[in-house]
Amino acid sequence: MIKILKRLKAAEWLQAMASLVFIVSQVWLDLKLPEYMSEITMLTQTPGSEMSDIWLAGGKMLLCALGSLVAAVIVGFFAARIAASFSQRLRSQLFAKVDSFSMEEINQFSTASLITRSTNDITQVQMLITMGLQMLIKAPIMAVWALTKITGKGREWSIATGVAVVILITMIALIMIFVMPKFKKMQTLTDNLNRVTRENLTGLRVVRAYNAEGYQEEKFEAANEELTATQLYTNRGMAVMMPMMTALMSGMTLAIYWIGAYLINGAEAVDRLPLFSNMVVFSSYSVQVIMSFMMLVMIFVLWPRASVSAKRINEVLETKPTIVDGHRTEGKAGRKGEIEFQDVSFKYPGAADYVLENISFSAKVGETVAFIGSTGSGKSTLINLIPRFYDTTEGNILINGINVKEYEQESLHNKIGYVPQKAVMFRGTIGSNVGYGDNGKVNSNLEDIKTAVRIAQGTDFVENMKGQYGAEIAQGGTNVSGGQKQRLAIARAVNRKPEIYIFDDSFSALDYKTDRILRSALKKETAGVTSLIVAQRIGTIMDADQIIVLDEGRIVGKGTHKELLNTCDVYLEIAMSQLNEEELLA
Repeated sequence: MIKILKRLKAAEWLQAMASLVFIVSQVWLDLKLPEYMSEITMLTQTPGSEMSDIWLAGGKMLLCALGSLVAAVIVGFFAARIAASFSQRLRSQLFAKVDSFSMEEINQFSTASLITRSTNDITQVQMLITMGLQMLIKAPIMAVWALTKITGKGREWSIATGVAVVILITMIALIMIFVMPKFKKMQTLTDNLNRVTRENLTGLRVVRAYNAEGYQEEKFEAANEELTATQLYTNRGMAVMMPMMTALMSGMTLAIYWIGAYLINGAEAVDRLPLFSNMVVFSSYSVQVIMSFMMLVMIFVLWPRASVSAKRINEVLETKPTIVDGHRTEGKAGRKGEIEFQDVSFKYPGAADYVLENISFSAKVGETVAFIGSTGSGKSTLINLIPRFYDTTEGNILINGINVKEYEQESLHNKIGYVPQKAVMFRGTIGSNVGYGDNGKVNSNLEDIKTAVRIAQGTDFVENMKGQYGAEIAQGGTNVSGGQKQRLAIARAVNRKPEIYIFDDSFSALDYKTDRILRSALKKETAGVTSLIVAQRIGTIMDADQIIVLDEGRIVGKGTHKELLNTCDVYLEIAMSQLNEEELLA
């Protein structure tokens, strides 16, 4: 918790210090009330006392109460302000940090956990700061100050208060011992509930198609019941505290008055009034002591969970990305759009086996290089190494004659128009999704957007939509078809005007006619730009300048379509499964 509080800014610490002044003022005013109560008690019991003196003491009490209220409001304002600004900054820092993560770090935490850490965990810390500033600081000040006020006012009463405090501390310690581990477990269970919910929502079509609603509900209920049972356990533990503390406070007040009655009964007449006054004051101050511990208990309710949350937030913020920025922005002169793999091997973090081994090839400016192979042969993994979604385990990848690790990531990505295997659409409009290709600038030039959509063969369906380029796109693109999403994703890459295109099986949802027309338009409109294409269909890559055949992470063939038919058995087998004899001989 201390680590995360170090992230508070100087202005927030100044506000906390200002709050401390008002907290001390509030405590001082609260502790003045019993003194005026004692004064009123003495005046009412003393014959000949003036009514005006009683009214004056009562007025002072009222002013103290109002002053305490004002101080409490000011402290609450500062606490809410500090907590809100701090949590806002934490969310921004977490978002920026996650944005800098490679897929290795994303997989390390899991998407569901990162969402929980960015929302629920920060809320827990925010609640603790809000309540802690008001109570955690106030409680010990009030307890110590109240104890100094009652020192020497009665040994018997002091013993009764001491016994109550010991019982209270013991009770808090026991509950914390049994409840604390459950608080630590709750955040993990919240992660699990988020994971199950997210999995169900993203796979809803498959769930319905296979009538698996019952199975998914059982999974959710299991996660929900486990979280609920843990919450009930902690709530029961905390629920015991408040009644016990109320009973303890009432019992202590009763003990003070019982002891007071005994002492007053046995005292001389002249000593009875001071004893009675002391008893009233002592009773008020002892209640203040117990109230201080009650405030601490409320903090103890929040502290364990907030502490776990702070640790989880720090884990993300302190994680060092494995992919580190280089310092170069440009490659070697005259080599724009060149790609070279030099004996590249790769295995996923923590894996024993290599996914890719000894991959070497080069793509010259304006060439189209295609990759084909069976499922799991490493095609997508290979091209994901170029934009550094992962870094190579061995070997080098050069773009424009420079190792990709030497580039600033922003500069590297600016050279690449990337179309993923699964087209990703963001909530917004057609224009904002295509314009996103211009480094996320969703307000790109409309003519550029229209040109990109035309090249991607999307003009017909876009201009038939209501609003055309301003037509709404739902989150995930659920209101457009798979083929339409792929064309918009391709248009996004075209709008970027990159040096290199990477198409990761990006034509699979298109029919053969649209596929052919689109690739023809791409070749014509983007002449001089290097293209890397991952495909499952021979028809998509037949015209490529170079086709690389992968099998179990190794290159088993390299050449043109006709060359590979004669030299590579794996390619021939794929071709025979997709093309008839006439097409093979063409």
